[in-house]
Amino acid sequence: MALNLCLHSPDLRLHTPYDRRLIFSFRRHFPSSSLILPPPLGRTSPSQSAKPRTGKKPQFRTVTSSSSSSSAAAATASSPSSSTEVAAPSFRDRDPRDVNVLVVGSTGYIGKFVVRELVRRGFNVVAIARERSGIRGRNDRDRTLAELGGATVCFSDVTDLAALKSSLEERLSGGGGGASIDAVVCCLASRSGGVKDSWLIDYQATRNSLLAGRHLGAAHFVLLSAICVQKPLLEFQRAKLKFEAELQAEAEALAGAGDALTYSIVRPTAFFKSLAGQVETVKDGKPYVMFGDGKLCACKPISEEDLASFIADCVMDKEKINRVLPIGGPGRALTPLEQGEMLFRLLGKEPKFLKVPIGVMDFAIAVLDFLVKIFPSLEDAAEFGKIGRYYAAESMLVLDPETGEYSAEKTPSYGGDTLEDFFSRVIREGMAGQELGEQTIF
Repeated sequence: MALNLCLHSPDLRLHTPYDRRLIFSFRRHFPSSSLILPPPLGRTSPSQSAKPRTGKKPQFRTVTSSSSSSSAAAATASSPSSSTEVAAPSFRDRDPRDVNVLVVGSTGYIGKFVVRELVRRGFNVVAIARERSGIRGRNDRDRTLAELGGATVCFSDVTDLAALKSSLEERLSGGGGGASIDAVVCCLASRSGGVKDSWLIDYQATRNSLLAGRHLGAAHFVLLSAICVQKPLLEFQRAKLKFEAELQAEAEALAGAGDALTYSIVRPTAFFKSLAGQVETVKDGKPYVMFGDGKLCACKPISEEDLASFIADCVMDKEKINRVLPIGGPGRALTPLEQGEMLFRLLGKEPKFLKVPIGVMDFAIAVLDFLVKIFPSLEDAAEFGKIGRYYAAESMLVLDPETGEYSAEKTPSYGGDTLEDFFSRVIREGMAGQELGEQTIF
């Protein structure tokens, strides 16, 4: 895929496709060096028709029996291109207004759009949120409640299973018991990609979400994963894959026992905002920075609204049961070079590129790997360097198992929002609401 590379004097800022900003100060750590690194690379109609939301408070169904009384068995995981015949859990036969959906990771970049879309379609949405959410915890409870309007918000800690179960039970039923959940949508993701954080969030907290949902009767689990897990070289990818495998195995085992647990694993390509980090610098007359010739990687970026719509489809669409679903936005795949050319054209400027050898990243990683042997506390710094290198060279497209090559043709397209329209809006209005998370190395 690609990553966004911004030049800020002696600092190197890398914006990855999954909302991570990596900053490395060369002046502070390598006074004699002058290394500069680059910037980011980055509906069809919903299958479930939207129903207007009434103003009354959501009414949550009570559990009448265990989830095993729902309909039958999930089949084993299918490949992205194949479909699996499976008896749909009974909640899919009901009106969305009678379906309770738990959204975990509801205040993240994609999660808040998922909440909005599910509410728009008429579902009863329960949104898990932290007491302080957003970038650097800048959102308090009141702001979170406003952002998640239409949903029942439950403030809890997803890393603590007991606390998560308890707070959900109390929020949904006043401590009296009986409230149920039909489906869980998990949009959790490590903000930094650090080693410990990846396993805490991308694996453990995600697993807690499944267990808490099952505790309340959930029969379906929609997981927001990432297309890059196809080639797992990073800790957050390994953590995501471990949970994916456990989810699939558990669904298969429960099906054999006559219980019902189905899943939809969504693996999106790059997000729009991860590709917009150089808009302001190019507007100011600076060059567009890219690795190599700008053709090392490509992606089919997708907007947050289109991805949220696709995820919402997965709640009720029987064709998406027990499948791994790679998904990209509309149109053809774009390289960093093509993204830069598009940006210059929209700005009416003559293209001006700064091409940085990929070896710059290799050098930085080698230095960090050496230092971490002496200073173990630099483990995350070394991982951040590897994240930057990965997104500089790997495409965010389906990896064809037969050829071992990335394939734009085999990467499904969804939605109607284009990167060009997004760039145009950012040029006019700025990045308000599209801020990238930040992680500083060292």
